[in-house]
Amino acid sequence: MTRRLSLAPWTYGFIVALAMWVGTSAYSGIGSAGATLSGALAFGAFSVVVGTGQMFVVASGPGNIDLSVPSVLTLGAYVSMTVMQGSDGMLLPGLLAALAVGAVAGAANFLAIVALRLPPIIATLAWSFVFQSLAFNLGGQATLKPPAGLSRFTSMSLGGVQFMPIAVMVLTLVAMVVLKRTVWGRQLLATGQSEPAARLAGINVARVRLIAYMLCGTAAALAGFLLAGFSGGAALNMGDAYLMESIAVVVLGGTSVAGGQANAVGIWGAALFFNLMSTMLNTFGIQAGVRFLLTGVLIILIVALVPRPRVR
Repeated sequence: MTRRLSLAPWTYGFIVALAMWVGTSAYSGIGSAGATLSGALAFGAFSVVVGTGQMFVVASGPGNIDLSVPSVLTLGAYVSMTVMQGSDGMLLPGLLAALAVGAVAGAANFLAIVALRLPPIIATLAWSFVFQSLAFNLGGQATLKPPAGLSRFTSMSLGGVQFMPIAVMVLTLVAMVVLKRTVWGRQLLATGQSEPAARLAGINVARVRLIAYMLCGTAAALAGFLLAGFSGGAALNMGDAYLMESIAVVVLGGTSVAGGQANAVGIWGAALFFNLMSTMLNTFGIQAGVRFLLTGVLIILIVALVPRPRVR
């Protein structure tokens, strides 16, 4: 009888991403391997930032999810670009403004859930329209340009290695430490595993989830700040691609949708999988409709084949 490979669920994203990278490089020429990987890391970094914030919310318990991520990302970008006005000297105030917007948005989401007793999916979706409207009022249809210093940072490389993905990897390490080594991180996982048990243990469940939603909003706004520098400015549709992707990278990365289990490193594997898959299908010249179909099939196959972690 063949024994099933006992690989951690979060490693499957890395394995499939590696296969796609090898296949794309073999098809387009080995000389393109470095550029392909560099591009996947650069674009994947934004998915990791928003996914890390979403991970905290999903891990806080069943039904918790933040659908306002794209709108908060856009609003954070518009507010920060408005504050900076293209000046390198205003980079720090612009960053702080973006982070503050994200934190306030996360708090507003959670307060709507608690005060109005709304399901998280409804509360965050409703707030997303408000955040998008605020972004429109700030910039309208115009693209607000970033300072030159921010653009240089998001495209800067050291020895051929881009700096921004490395900085996001540091963020991933911080998220790992928060989950495993801090009181709040352990309380978050305990709350996600069983809210009644967490309450009996003296955990302030409301405070734990409030912080989770605020971290999610802060991460989304940070992604908007960086993406505006990378893409040449803040635009109203800049967050659209991150609605489902922020959720997909979390689930494929090893975080349980039932809560109580999170994996920050696995988000990188899922993000690379999505970006390398898009690159591979484009390289093979597959039409958009077929790409969407294959994307869905691949995600279903991976989720079906990855072994479920044992519940203790």
